[in-house]
Amino acid sequence: MTHTVEKIGGTSMSRLKDLRDTLFIKNGAPQYGRVFVVSAFGGITNMLLEHKKTGEPGIYANFADGNGETRWNSALDAARDAMIAAHSEILDHPNDIAAATDMVHDRIEGARNCLVDLQRLCSYGHFRLNQHLLQIRELLSGIGEAHSARVAVLLLQRAGAQARLVDLTGWRDEGEVSLHDRITSALHGIDTDRELPIVTGYAQCTEGLMREFDRGYSEVTFSKLAALTGAREAIIHKEFHLSSADPKLVGADKVRKLGRTNYDVADQMANLGMEAIHPSAAKTLRQAGVPLRVAHAFEPEDPGTLIDDQPTDSAAVEIVTGLDVLALEIFEQDMVGVKGYDAAILEALTRHGVRIVSKVSNANTITHYLDATVAEVRRVEKDLMRLYPHAEISTREVSLVSIVGRDLLGLSVLTRGLMALEQAGLASLGASQGPRNVDVQYVMPRVDMAAAIQVLHDALIVKGAQRFPRAA
Repeated sequence: MTHTVEKIGGTSMSRLKDLRDTLFIKNGAPQYGRVFVVSAFGGITNMLLEHKKTGEPGIYANFADGNGETRWNSALDAARDAMIAAHSEILDHPNDIAAATDMVHDRIEGARNCLVDLQRLCSYGHFRLNQHLLQIRELLSGIGEAHSARVAVLLLQRAGAQARLVDLTGWRDEGEVSLHDRITSALHGIDTDRELPIVTGYAQCTEGLMREFDRGYSEVTFSKLAALTGAREAIIHKEFHLSSADPKLVGADKVRKLGRTNYDVADQMANLGMEAIHPSAAKTLRQAGVPLRVAHAFEPEDPGTLIDDQPTDSAAVEIVTGLDVLALEIFEQDMVGVKGYDAAILEALTRHGVRIVSKVSNANTITHYLDATVAEVRRVEKDLMRLYPHAEISTREVSLVSIVGRDLLGLSVLTRGLMALEQAGLASLGASQGPRNVDVQYVMPRVDMAAAIQVLHDALIVKGAQRFPRAA
């Protein structure tokens, strides 16, 4: 238990040269005793699958949506060229560039052959394309991580480090293995005291990581590896410190680095889209007793923020964040005293894969705040209208602004927050606080979310930074 397991995201990986001389190698000495799990270079997974924010189709989306062979072939070519451009910017030695380019051609052309063969096979009535789409999505996604890991190994080996590629993507493997077996067999024989293992964030396994976690798979691989190997600590390297708010919203001079928090706060953050770590990955680390540290990738001397399962010694507001949501409201006058309404709504939301962020209810109204598209919620509405033809069902675009802390007891956060919003001329559409005293939520018009975060952060963190000893 002397080693650490550390994850590097795509944006940081695109600055791999900078990381070489600060994170992997310091003063000419390779930093052994560390296992690195890497994501694809920035933007590559968007090209392989689809753009995470805009939805612009990549290779997978063009293929799955039936946009024509020309479209997905062109997308393959574009991804290939982008990958070659990425490693040509990072690597200096011609032999290293050639080795990385050969790998890209092998993986891209292999994927192209798979898609052509699958398209031909599914032209026969006995075979259905949608039965194979998950495997295609996983195959394409793994190309990005295999590429970035290979480039990192070439760069580090050229600098004198004993770097070793640990490819979990299952490329051309025969047979099926579990995630546990995939990781343990790949790491067998590696001496972390003398080698720097560079591990792909995607791992091919019988569980099918993308089925449950989609693009959160790299953190699941990272957490499982840390738990299985008994890591002293799990570390996520980001391009920023885990802070009290988004510095772009409230100002870099006003945010406070957290320094320390717990998994409960991390869960609340993930629920509101300010994700420190995927909730399932956090669960794996928490159950294994492995503390998590979120560090700034380009400030390696800063300890960052430690996340563990310990409570705080004093009550304090730690974070202010927000998320755009859709409020799905069901009003039924005859709901009072009748069981089953909420269960039916939950069943419809689950069937359509819609994520619930929060909900409130009273005698005859149930409102769910949903992280979903308008089209997804419209499908849910149609189901509910058939179930409850006399109900009034409406959807409204709002934002949830949340104040989070390990312990908010005694801080009067709900009242102080409402007063601060009122003084700033902002009207909250609703507010709630649970008895566990870890978060307070304000429902705001979407146009006011940024302003509300600024006001609440200023009132409760910048000006109201007092801490109160926790009650015994």
